[in-house]
Amino acid sequence: MPFDPTRLHGIHAATVCPLRPDYAIDRGGLAAHVTRVMDCAGIKGLLINGHAGENAQLSREAKREVVEILRDAFPDVWLTCGVYSESALEAADHARDVAAAGGDAVLVFPPNGWALGQSLASVVDHHARIAGATDLPVVLYQAPVTAGRMAYPVETLLALCALPHVVAIKEGSWEIARYDANRRAVRAAFPDIAVLASGDEHLLTGYLIGTEGSQVSLAAVLPDLTVDLWDAAAAQDWDRARALHDRLAPLVSAIYSPPPGVSPTACLKTCLVLLGHLDNDRTAPPTRPPGDAHREVLRAALEVALTRTLDVAQYG
Repeated sequence: MPFDPTRLHGIHAATVCPLRPDYAIDRGGLAAHVTRVMDCAGIKGLLINGHAGENAQLSREAKREVVEILRDAFPDVWLTCGVYSESALEAADHARDVAAAGGDAVLVFPPNGWALGQSLASVVDHHARIAGATDLPVVLYQAPVTAGRMAYPVETLLALCALPHVVAIKEGSWEIARYDANRRAVRAAFPDIAVLASGDEHLLTGYLIGTEGSQVSLAAVLPDLTVDLWDAAAAQDWDRARALHDRLAPLVSAIYSPPPGVSPTACLKTCLVLLGHLDNDRTAPPTRPPGDAHREVLRAALEVALTRTLDVAQYG
């Protein structure tokens, strides 16, 4: 069946993975979390087993379980599923797991070892083995420019776009000039490939430059406001878009630019606890929840975004 490019348009929420005290997946908590996100009518799909979903910390079996749980609970929701391994052979097996469990597309994360350096041949070979493992659409991941040497040069992006099944790029350069340059180059050479503005700290700027959609974890915390920002930009109502951006900016900074040693994923879970949407903010070791001081920063930022005071008396 031909791929429908509109399936990746709009806001796709990158969800978290609630954990039990033994660090196994909290199946009920996961379904409840995603149900709350999908209650926002403007959410067009999900990114699961991404960075927010602790892909690198979960076992292969746990990642397949996440796909199975959410496919069973949401049979009609588009599921883009993160695939990560330092081994291309194992990553290809993970892609096969996604296909077998009912996922709709794979998002290929680069091996962390590439932060020290990468070669074009190795990058293309890694992705080609994954793309060849299934018939699923493939989304590329452009890493932040601050992640060592992990971000792909534009020549590498273009070589990857030429591989079979590649349909989109989750553009996470986290630097708007690089985003603009990458988008222009890819859209000129491959006009059918979607470039998804996915830098949570500069969504408004990405929307102004142009994009087909966003796979963002901010939508797992505040889906309605994230969709409102998207809709305002789509309507070119830039006054409203700027007002929404201003409301979200303190929270975005608190989540994605936390103090050293604090993980954005942990911040996402803490925000969901503060909102009463998760029972705990347990993360897979060695990641730890934010300390009291940063938890207060997150709480205050949520209040700005929601323009109301949060009752956090039950938070423990």
